[in-house]
Amino acid sequence: MMAGLTRQALKRSPWAFFGPASTQALAATVVIASLCAVHSLNAGGLDPATRAVLSDSGILDVAALFLPISIYLSIIIVGLTMTASIARQARDIALVRAVGASPAQVRRAVALQAAIVAVPATLAGVPLGVLAGRAWIGGLASHGVIPDTVAFHAYPAALPIALAITVGTSLLGALIAAIRPSRVRPAVALAETGAPRRRIGGVRTVIGLVLVAGGVALSIWVSGLDAEQADVAGLGVLLAMCVGAGLLGPALLRVAAPFARLLGPSGVLAADNLAVRAKAYSGALVPLTLAIAFAAVKVIVFSTTTHVTGVPLDAGDRWLEVTGTGVYAAFAAAAALNSLITVVLARRRDLAVLRLAGGTTARALGVVICEALSVTGTAILVAAAVAATTALPLLHTALGTWTVYAPAGFWVAGVLGVAALVLAGTVIPAALVLRTPPIEAVG
Repeated sequence: MMAGLTRQALKRSPWAFFGPASTQALAATVVIASLCAVHSLNAGGLDPATRAVLSDSGILDVAALFLPISIYLSIIIVGLTMTASIARQARDIALVRAVGASPAQVRRAVALQAAIVAVPATLAGVPLGVLAGRAWIGGLASHGVIPDTVAFHAYPAALPIALAITVGTSLLGALIAAIRPSRVRPAVALAETGAPRRRIGGVRTVIGLVLVAGGVALSIWVSGLDAEQADVAGLGVLLAMCVGAGLLGPALLRVAAPFARLLGPSGVLAADNLAVRAKAYSGALVPLTLAIAFAAVKVIVFSTTTHVTGVPLDAGDRWLEVTGTGVYAAFAAAAALNSLITVVLARRRDLAVLRLAGGTTARALGVVICEALSVTGTAILVAAAVAATTALPLLHTALGTWTVYAPAGFWVAGVLGVAALVLAGTVIPAALVLRTPPIEAVG
């Protein structure tokens, strides 16, 4: 039965596993590139003069910081996408439980699915990671950050480390998602798939509030440090606030849902749907908030520094920061896109019922667009709060100012980019789903 459930899931919903597979491949790419880069910068064959240059430039510290952040993001993003993919199978899990499958059999089946998807996805990321690591070392050399004598060296242990991260995190995310549908009575699980639970877990809310409060407290503490210490501690503020906001995501989306009613008749339906499915949509808030806030902090700090001091950022440092920010933003954007697509694909029956009740295809798409705009607005506002909490103390400690400067083009491009991402993750899959006759989708 375990193998049968696994085959059924992979055959019935192959696109549902495309999201986890893509983030796993991306995670493997980033982790392997980071490991190989750190290994190359610390290679045993470097002469003393080159080692001294690397030490003085600070690139060893940057690379050492980049690696744990890459691993941290990989764990969060891969876990989120795999959890969402398995959660979509709640109805199928309830059905196999109804015909006699035990909770242990269900857990083994979802674990097998996670492994089947994660292993080849990770292997696909190996050559990409090697190429990315080589390109990063080459870019550092061409921009004068490191000497030309530093050569790229592949790290032999990169593959097992990447497999441990992606497969381990996928297994954990899959098993967490399968806990409730594998343990509750099948009838209850089937009822919940038709009407999602609206209650937000108390533990989740408490942890979210603690993390947000801790991030604010840490931000206040950082404002009293020297510039170098504040720069290191600022990352802790960002991560605490982002994860805390993600845990509070369902509550934040329910607060934002009534504003969708301002968008007209479709907005009224969108507000009701968003309130019911706030927990599902909140899976996209963590990566969206992380991507927006991280990019905003970098742009604010560098733009304000240049504006106050009148000294432009060194070309090599600028390239280093742009590539790092680009990797993190792309990572988070891919995870958000996958989460949104998974949510919309799981609403196939809902959209079909709306059409059977007399709604047109245009009306159904209008509802999805209003939901997407609500999610976009919430993500931008939350990310703005996170970015301000993180960046302001950094500006105060480094420049003695609380005033933010950033080019207007960044804000416009940021808003449009987030809106385009969310709309692509919702409207496009919804349009594809709506091509199926509603009676077939309901059946």
